[in-house]
Amino acid sequence: MSDSATVVPEQLDDEFLQNPHAFNKRLRAEGPVRPVVLPRGLKVWLVTRYADVRAALADPRLRKDSRQIDDLFDMHSTDPQTFRGGESLFGHMLNSDPPDHERLRRLVNKAFTARRIEQLRPRIEEITDGLLADIGPTADVDLLDVFAFPLPITVICELLGVPTKDRDDFRAWSNALVSGGIPAAEIQAAGAAMAGYLSDLIEAKRAEPGADMMSALVHAHDADDRLDHAELVAMAFLLLVAGHETTVNLIANGMLALITNPDQLAALRANRGLVPGAIEEFLRFESPVKNATFRFTTEPTELGGVLVPARELVVVSLGSANRDPDRYADPDHLNIERDTSGHMAFGHGIHYCLGAPLARLEAEIAFNRLLDTYDRIELAAPVSDLRWRPGMLIRGLERFPVHLA
Repeated sequence: MSDSATVVPEQLDDEFLQNPHAFNKRLRAEGPVRPVVLPRGLKVWLVTRYADVRAALADPRLRKDSRQIDDLFDMHSTDPQTFRGGESLFGHMLNSDPPDHERLRRLVNKAFTARRIEQLRPRIEEITDGLLADIGPTADVDLLDVFAFPLPITVICELLGVPTKDRDDFRAWSNALVSGGIPAAEIQAAGAAMAGYLSDLIEAKRAEPGADMMSALVHAHDADDRLDHAELVAMAFLLLVAGHETTVNLIANGMLALITNPDQLAALRANRGLVPGAIEEFLRFESPVKNATFRFTTEPTELGGVLVPARELVVVSLGSANRDPDRYADPDHLNIERDTSGHMAFGHGIHYCLGAPLARLEAEIAFNRLLDTYDRIELAAPVSDLRWRPGMLIRGLERFPVHLA
């Protein structure tokens, strides 16, 4: 076991945010569990190898309790403006530990069933076809604005009973809360706006429930247990943000990967039976959630042969695990026919993504319909001009200009 006390944290910068793969590759070889300082000045331990990532995601010594983590932000931050989540939006099941986690997930599972998701297929197809009809047979567009974003946000808003007219507000709030790169005061304002909106919406669903999932969550119960108001606000936030962010970037990142690997695009056009496996490869190759949300040690904890002290923040790199050559041969090459089993894009363990079936269903319909509609899907700008959103959580483009014909 190595001595962690002498390791000097490495400062992460914009170059890392734009191209994390090169940095992660070096760390997997040189220091797969090591301290780093995030661009906003927060010191964390970054875990980069597949085996260590998988183990860390299932390790009960790494906790997520949002009620305790603010003190650790204060302890390990060099920036007094570092945003702290608080309970209003972040006290949901993704940021909770057993037994609270099991209770929250059990109640949500009652409203978020596989049968309910599959029943959405005709409506998702209808939404997709409508978006493509609006684009037309030929166009130069930002694929994020006209397709990759409106498809999943419309689906999740309808599923939860949120007025679709508010989707642009949700996009702005979500970008502020998960992308980073803006002042902490603006992030705080976005969080307050979203919390207030969701609180009002929940009260409306309580008074006049509908056939939507939000109404089902408000009235879901297990014996004498049900979600209280604060839990409902946080859960609605999680489902709305996670319910569209992953799919937005799965669609855009996957299409970018195909455009820049024309042999793989041709193979997918020639054999649509490859679409489900291709989606798993897109998830592996350019993981929409590049790092899991914060965990922390409650005691000295060995991770990958390194003893991490107690009360340290830990970031588990899903994107790095998915590019580990010890798990996937030639991992920096897109191969839509590879065996992607065990990829970490949706996490692992008790926090495995509840919305994975919905993301897969939306992506399957999106890619099939795009390939049905357009014979040519090309970048309308040099690859070098594309920028990735700042922040440690989401791997997504800021703009995605394409030519469709």
